[in-house]
Amino acid sequence: DVFIEPNTIPEASGQGFPTFQTTLMNLTSSATIRVEGSPFSSSDVGEDSFELIIAPTVTEQAAPPGIEDGINYGGDNTKATLMLNAPNKDFVYVAASWNSYTPGASDLMKRDPSTGKYWLEITELTPLTKYNYQYWVYDQSPIADSPSLVKTADPFSTVVLSPFDDPFVPPTTYPDLPTYPAGQEREVTLLETGRAPYNWVVPDFTPPKKEDLIIYEVLIRDFDSDRNFQDLIDRIDYFKNLNITAIQLMPIMEFDGNESWGYNTAYHMALDKFYGTEDKFKEFIDLCHQNGIAVILDIALNHATGRNPLVRMWMDDPDNDGWGGPSTENPYFNQSATHTYSVFNDFDHSNLLTQNYTERVISHWINEFKIDGFRWDLTKGFTQNCSDSDVNCTESYQIDRVARLKAYADHSWLEDPEHYVIFEHLGTAAGSNLEGVEWADYRIGEGKGIMMWGKMNDNYNQLTMGYDSNSNFILMGHVARGYSDKRLIGYAESHDEERLMYKNLQFGNSSGGYDVTNLNTALSRMPALGAVTLTIPGPKMIWHFAELGMENSIFTCSDGSFNDPDCKLSTKPQPQWMNNWLSDPNRNQIYNAWSRINNLKINEPVFEGDYAIDSGTLTPRIYVFDNGIPANELRNVVILANFDVVAQNVTPDFPYTGTWYDLMDESGSSSINVSNTTTPINIPPGEFRMYGNALPETLSSDDFELNQDFKIYPNPTFDTFQINRDIDSIDIYDLTGKLIKTFEGGFSSTSVFDISGLSQSVYILKAKDNTGGQITAKIVKL
Repeated sequence: DVFIEPNTIPEASGQGFPTFQTTLMNLTSSATIRVEGSPFSSSDVGEDSFELIIAPTVTEQAAPPGIEDGINYGGDNTKATLMLNAPNKDFVYVAASWNSYTPGASDLMKRDPSTGKYWLEITELTPLTKYNYQYWVYDQSPIADSPSLVKTADPFSTVVLSPFDDPFVPPTTYPDLPTYPAGQEREVTLLETGRAPYNWVVPDFTPPKKEDLIIYEVLIRDFDSDRNFQDLIDRIDYFKNLNITAIQLMPIMEFDGNESWGYNTAYHMALDKFYGTEDKFKEFIDLCHQNGIAVILDIALNHATGRNPLVRMWMDDPDNDGWGGPSTENPYFNQSATHTYSVFNDFDHSNLLTQNYTERVISHWINEFKIDGFRWDLTKGFTQNCSDSDVNCTESYQIDRVARLKAYADHSWLEDPEHYVIFEHLGTAAGSNLEGVEWADYRIGEGKGIMMWGKMNDNYNQLTMGYDSNSNFILMGHVARGYSDKRLIGYAESHDEERLMYKNLQFGNSSGGYDVTNLNTALSRMPALGAVTLTIPGPKMIWHFAELGMENSIFTCSDGSFNDPDCKLSTKPQPQWMNNWLSDPNRNQIYNAWSRINNLKINEPVFEGDYAIDSGTLTPRIYVFDNGIPANELRNVVILANFDVVAQNVTPDFPYTGTWYDLMDESGSSSINVSNTTTPINIPPGEFRMYGNALPETLSSDDFELNQDFKIYPNPTFDTFQINRDIDSIDIYDLTGKLIKTFEGGFSSTSVFDISGLSQSVYILKAKDNTGGQITAKIVKL
């Protein structure tokens, strides 16, 4: 410390501490200046201190080739190179665990003269040691209300330590979580060299076709009691048996707090530690891929919270408390949102720096975690043409928004040609629909096209409650929206709307002894909801536990009370597992019915064909057909439903006479003989019927002919085996039912299958022929 007694110097005027008119001393290094004294004509004594930073001379030197913003690891595990883009800043120190957060001259970052970016090579690191660091970013002449020093984690952090949230992360969820460095403030970035890459069981996953997507939306926090990735891993059979083909996770990027919906994102490349480790998340993705399930991330890239370093390095902070919004010189964010749906701090997506940041985020999740798709939150926030009060502008067609989001889709497809790009672009204004049509048809000739969220909550809830007004669901299909192909993700429920079952119980219709406000009656109507939603060709979505008739209001509080608007984002109770809903026959019937419908949708080609919807009444009808399928195969499906509270005679209008099979009967033994296509069918209240002109392929062939000739040899085996049959594919499972390895492509009896990479164990081999028949046998790996 440098200590000064002001009253020892006579050149003072006015009251309080004096104004010094002379140079007190020549300081050549940074120091803490402590001032002690008393005002004139007073015996009171006071003191204060401030940091005096001597501006260093920054070394101008070209950065090593190939490095990018954030941490750059190389072949030498004793080194790492950091890079930070900090326009308008004068110098940057790296304060870290390796310098005890007391940075010196060797911790001053160099500046690349061609890019202006700051960089520093860190040496003498010990591999597999968890270090942490911050950037101390200085501005010698900050604009008004902006700080001269900002301490911040790396904007491109993949793991951050937080003094606010880490104390509440369960150690069972994140074992060996490093301790936040004592005496510091704000988040710090974790750095570790020499980590072994994750060993993927499925390194190259082929995702389901867009037309076969049945997406299951999950909020991890409310899925199961531990609220982490392990919960999802432990329930993989639940997903498999429901026959969903993709899991969409609400945001899992590092967000403010722990128990959140996740849209309050602070670090877009970091996994929120409350859900688990990076390796545990990769284990979940790998397990999904082993079971043919894609993984989609919900991502909020139109905004960031005030913890985000790209906000904090250029912020208005008049109270000097470390909290503030973007300043006028912030190169990434708008001071005021340029649309009417603003939350937190609004990114300026017309800025090249923001575009580069967004593309880095996209690449990170695709390349590091093999993520199959993104659901882009609030895409209306990507225009720069409006104000935060002009809703008509926000809702109208905006050419910059259309072009910018197309460019981000292109970047996703550059990284992964099969990547799912999904936009939440809700609203019925003409401009919104024009944008949706343009995106849905974008690059459609290449098999791409951007998928659009299709909210139909109100219309379907009218049906489940038993009211025909506003019950037309024709917009559940892509044709009514003007899309040239099936790029609409239609849904009856999502995280944002009130639960259908809650409203059924509160406001349902009734007649005599049939009352929709009765729980079991309301549950009995939900299988029919699946029949008039999931069967419409094109991707569809289920909000978690709709398939079990979840009736908890969206406004349910963590203690189970409800009807509190402040509880919309609250952690929800877990009755689905605590009360074993799968064993409840009234709930299990929904799960089983939707599972059957999903199975038909993803396995029967007719559900990728055309359709017609007759809705707007309590007895809607759906016709699914593909005239290109041979007449002796399943080419026509007729779905009839009765959402009234009394039985109704429904005119089926079958496309032709003959035998029509009940597709919900998995045995294939139920059928009707149609001699008159308009003869009404009586359907009890809340029920449905689904008929097909032929048995599904999934029912028409069972197993290979079992005979003594089927052989696996050698068995046991050390490295390879053969089978004496021509087969189409082989799946190998461990004894827990986990898919371990797949061989696809069509094989003859001379084909050799290599399992040298498997551990010594007994495995289940499932072989399929080109008719869909299959046989299961054991194989022993020595």
